[in-house]
Amino acid sequence: METKDNQEEKDLQENSQEITKKSSKKDEFIKICKFTAFSISAGVIQILSFELLYNWIGWHLWWPCYLISIILSVVWNFTFNRKFTFKSASNVPLAMTLALLFYCAFVPVSVFGGGALEAVGWNGTLVTLLMMVINFVLEFIWDKFVVFNDKVTNKLLSVFKKKKEKEED
Repeated sequence: METKDNQEEKDLQENSQEITKKSSKKDEFIKICKFTAFSISAGVIQILSFELLYNWIGWHLWWPCYLISIILSVVWNFTFNRKFTFKSASNVPLAMTLALLFYCAFVPVSVFGGGALEAVGWNGTLVTLLMMVINFVLEFIWDKFVVFNDKVTNKLLSVFKKKKEKEED
């Protein structure tokens, strides 16, 4: 009888683990969908602001138009993904700093790379779209595994807290 109870308990645990895995996959799929939707809306802001500056106003300097448009896009995207996709409000200044670090690396590379492509004759709008796709993929990875990852942010906070305590001693 005891082995039958043990088997039933094992079956319940396996079913529970399977449900958790399915739920986790569903949650991740929903996150990806939300991130994509907000990124599309941020992309619309970026394209409209870029087009306004680059083509409609006639400011045919690709990199300043791109820089202004990506800043507008990032502010929008960060705000909505923090609140609705990753549901993270634990430490907004730290999250913003981590997002800023990503863009401190991404923006110069995309500005120089995009500027080089535009200089050799690529269409400015096409270059902007290419940079947006690259940004979308890299930003999702950075946000998921660094910016809105509680393990990473808690570890960083504990390091800062220890450093502050040492300085106070």
